[in-house]
Amino acid sequence: MGQLICSMITSLDGYAEAAEGDLGTGAADDPEVHTFINDLFRPVGTYLYGRRMYETMVYWETAHTAPDLPPHVRQYADDWQAADKVVYSTTLETVASARTRIERSFDPEKVRALKSESDHDLTVDGPTLAAQAVRAGLVDEYHLFMTSTAVGGGKRFFPEGVRLELELVEQRAFDSGLIYARYRTR
Repeated sequence: MGQLICSMITSLDGYAEAAEGDLGTGAADDPEVHTFINDLFRPVGTYLYGRRMYETMVYWETAHTAPDLPPHVRQYADDWQAADKVVYSTTLETVASARTRIERSFDPEKVRALKSESDHDLTVDGPTLAAQAVRAGLVDEYHLFMTSTAVGGGKRFFPEGVRLELELVEQRAFDSGLIYARYRTR
Protein backbone atom coordinates (compact mmCIF):
# COMPACT_ATOMS: atom_id res chain seq x y z
CA MET A 1 0.00 0.00 0.00
CA GLY A 2 1.32 3.41 -0.95
CA GLN A 3 1.47 6.37 1.39
CA LEU A 4 0.07 9.74 0.31
CA ILE A 5 2.59 12.52 0.84
CA CYS A 6 1.72 16.21 0.83
CA SER A 7 4.89 18.06 -0.05
CA MET A 8 5.41 21.69 -1.01
CA ILE A 9 7.74 24.58 -0.60
CA THR A 10 6.31 26.93 1.99
CA SER A 11 7.17 30.35 3.29
CA LEU A 12 8.35 30.71 6.86
CA ASP A 13 4.87 31.96 7.77
CA GLY A 14 3.13 28.91 6.28
CA TYR A 15 2.08 29.87 2.75
CA ALA A 16 2.47 27.43 -0.14
CA GLU A 17 1.58 30.17 -2.62
CA ALA A 18 2.31 33.83 -1.97
CA ALA A 19 -0.34 36.47 -2.61
CA GLU A 20 2.35 38.56 -4.30
CA GLY A 21 5.74 37.43 -5.56
CA ASP A 22 7.46 34.15 -4.86
CA LEU A 23 8.12 32.20 -1.67
CA GLY A 24 11.77 33.19 -1.43
CA THR A 25 15.03 31.45 -2.16
CA GLY A 26 16.38 28.14 -1.03
CA ALA A 27 15.20 25.33 -3.27
CA ALA A 28 15.30 25.41 -7.05
CA ASP A 29 18.77 26.86 -7.53
CA ASP A 30 20.56 24.89 -4.80
CA PRO A 31 22.15 21.63 -6.05
CA GLU A 32 22.25 20.23 -2.49
CA VAL A 33 18.50 20.76 -2.04
CA HIS A 34 17.70 19.54 -5.55
CA THR A 35 19.69 16.33 -5.00
CA PHE A 36 17.98 15.78 -1.64
CA ILE A 37 14.55 16.20 -3.27
CA ASN A 38 15.57 13.82 -6.06
CA ASP A 39 16.52 11.12 -3.57
CA LEU A 40 13.42 11.74 -1.46
CA PHE A 41 10.92 11.47 -4.31
CA ARG A 42 12.58 8.91 -6.59
CA PRO A 43 10.38 6.13 -5.10
CA VAL A 44 7.15 8.05 -5.83
CA GLY A 45 5.00 6.19 -8.34
CA THR A 46 2.18 8.70 -8.84
CA TYR A 47 1.90 12.49 -8.65
CA LEU A 48 -1.54 14.00 -8.04
CA TYR A 49 -1.71 17.55 -9.42
CA GLY A 50 -4.18 20.34 -9.84
CA ARG A 51 -4.11 22.01 -13.26
CA ARG A 52 -1.88 24.93 -12.31
CA MET A 53 0.69 22.72 -10.57
CA TYR A 54 0.69 20.33 -13.52
CA GLU A 55 1.27 23.21 -15.92
CA THR A 56 4.31 24.17 -13.83
CA MET A 57 5.65 20.62 -13.49
CA VAL A 58 5.15 19.52 -17.13
CA TYR A 59 8.42 21.34 -17.83
CA TRP A 60 10.12 18.14 -16.63
CA GLU A 61 8.73 16.20 -19.60
CA THR A 62 11.23 17.94 -21.91
CA ALA A 63 13.81 19.33 -19.46
CA HIS A 64 16.27 16.59 -20.38
CA THR A 65 16.63 18.10 -23.88
CA ALA A 66 18.19 21.32 -22.59
CA PRO A 67 21.93 21.62 -23.30
CA ASP A 68 24.46 21.45 -20.45
CA LEU A 69 21.90 20.26 -17.92
CA PRO A 70 23.47 19.54 -14.52
CA PRO A 71 23.28 15.83 -13.55
CA HIS A 72 20.97 16.47 -10.58
CA VAL A 73 18.48 18.29 -12.81
CA ARG A 74 18.60 15.57 -15.48
CA GLN A 75 18.02 12.96 -12.75
CA TYR A 76 14.89 14.74 -11.54
CA ALA A 77 13.55 14.91 -15.11
CA ASP A 78 14.15 11.17 -15.56
CA ASP A 79 12.44 10.33 -12.27
CA TRP A 80 9.48 12.60 -12.99
CA GLN A 81 8.97 11.08 -16.42
CA ALA A 82 9.01 7.55 -14.96
CA ALA A 83 6.10 8.28 -12.59
CA ASP A 84 2.38 8.33 -13.33
CA LYS A 85 0.58 11.67 -13.15
CA VAL A 86 -3.09 12.38 -12.42
CA VAL A 87 -4.27 15.92 -13.17
CA TYR A 88 -7.50 17.11 -11.55
CA SER A 89 -9.05 19.72 -13.81
CA THR A 90 -12.42 20.70 -15.20
CA THR A 91 -10.85 22.85 -17.92
CA LEU A 92 -7.76 21.03 -19.20
CA GLU A 93 -8.53 19.29 -22.49
CA THR A 94 -5.26 17.40 -23.09
CA VAL A 95 -2.00 16.66 -21.32
CA ALA A 96 1.50 17.25 -22.64
CA SER A 97 3.25 14.42 -20.84
CA ALA A 98 3.36 10.65 -21.01
CA ARG A 99 1.91 8.49 -18.23
CA THR A 100 -0.64 11.21 -17.46
CA ARG A 101 -4.42 11.18 -17.23
CA ILE A 102 -7.05 13.79 -16.42
CA GLU A 103 -9.70 13.39 -13.73
CA ARG A 104 -12.54 15.93 -13.76
CA SER A 105 -13.12 15.89 -10.00
CA PHE A 106 -11.31 14.89 -6.84
CA ASP A 107 -12.93 11.77 -5.42
CA PRO A 108 -11.48 10.75 -2.02
CA GLU A 109 -12.68 7.15 -2.45
CA LYS A 110 -10.84 6.80 -5.77
CA VAL A 111 -7.68 8.17 -4.14
CA ARG A 112 -8.05 5.70 -1.24
CA ALA A 113 -8.32 2.89 -3.80
CA LEU A 114 -5.30 4.22 -5.70
CA LYS A 115 -3.29 4.24 -2.46
CA SER A 116 -4.33 0.72 -1.50
CA GLU A 117 -3.53 -0.67 -4.96
CA SER A 118 -0.15 1.06 -5.26
CA ASP A 119 3.22 -0.50 -4.56
CA HIS A 120 4.75 2.99 -4.44
CA ASP A 121 4.06 6.23 -2.62
CA LEU A 122 1.97 9.02 -4.10
CA THR A 123 2.20 12.77 -3.67
CA VAL A 124 -0.44 15.45 -3.79
CA ASP A 125 0.90 18.80 -4.92
CA GLY A 126 -0.56 22.27 -5.11
CA PRO A 127 -2.32 24.00 -2.22
CA THR A 128 -5.88 23.77 -3.56
CA LEU A 129 -5.80 20.05 -4.40
CA ALA A 130 -3.76 19.21 -1.31
CA ALA A 131 -6.36 20.95 0.88
CA GLN A 132 -9.01 18.55 -0.44
CA ALA A 133 -6.80 15.54 0.40
CA VAL A 134 -6.04 16.93 3.87
CA ARG A 135 -9.71 17.57 4.62
CA ALA A 136 -10.58 14.03 3.46
CA GLY A 137 -8.00 12.56 5.87
CA LEU A 138 -6.01 10.96 3.05
CA VAL A 139 -2.54 12.36 3.79
CA ASP A 140 -0.11 10.07 5.61
CA GLU A 141 2.93 12.35 5.64
CA TYR A 142 3.68 16.05 5.25
CA HIS A 143 6.99 17.20 3.79
CA LEU A 144 7.53 20.92 4.25
CA PHE A 145 10.40 22.78 2.62
CA MET A 146 10.39 26.11 4.46
CA THR A 147 12.13 29.13 2.99
CA SER A 148 13.51 31.88 5.18
CA THR A 149 10.98 34.37 3.79
CA ALA A 150 7.72 35.48 5.40
CA VAL A 151 5.32 36.52 2.63
CA GLY A 152 2.38 37.80 4.66
CA GLY A 153 -0.44 36.13 2.75
CA GLY A 154 -1.57 33.78 0.02
CA LYS A 155 -2.68 30.14 0.02
CA ARG A 156 -1.73 28.34 3.20
CA PHE A 157 0.10 25.01 3.28
CA PHE A 158 -2.45 23.65 5.77
CA PRO A 159 -6.08 24.51 4.99
CA GLU A 160 -8.07 26.69 7.36
CA GLY A 161 -10.24 24.91 9.90
CA VAL A 162 -8.33 21.62 9.93
CA ARG A 163 -6.67 20.42 13.12
CA LEU A 164 -3.96 17.78 12.80
CA GLU A 165 -1.82 15.98 15.34
CA LEU A 166 1.52 15.25 13.70
CA GLU A 167 4.75 13.57 14.70
CA LEU A 168 8.06 15.05 13.53
CA VAL A 169 10.08 12.17 12.06
CA GLU A 170 12.86 13.95 10.18
CA GLN A 171 14.35 17.42 9.83
CA ARG A 172 17.24 19.00 8.00
CA ALA A 173 18.62 22.50 7.56
CA PHE A 174 20.41 23.43 4.33
CA ASP A 175 23.14 26.03 3.87
CA SER A 176 20.74 28.01 1.66
CA GLY A 177 18.52 28.63 4.70
CA LEU A 178 15.84 26.17 3.59
CA ILE A 179 14.53 23.86 6.34
CA TYR A 180 13.03 20.46 5.57
CA ALA A 181 10.58 18.97 8.08
CA ARG A 182 8.83 15.63 7.61
CA TYR A 183 5.78 14.87 9.71
CA ARG A 184 3.68 11.71 9.97
CA THR A 185 0.01 11.72 10.95
CA ARG A 186 -0.71 10.25 14.38
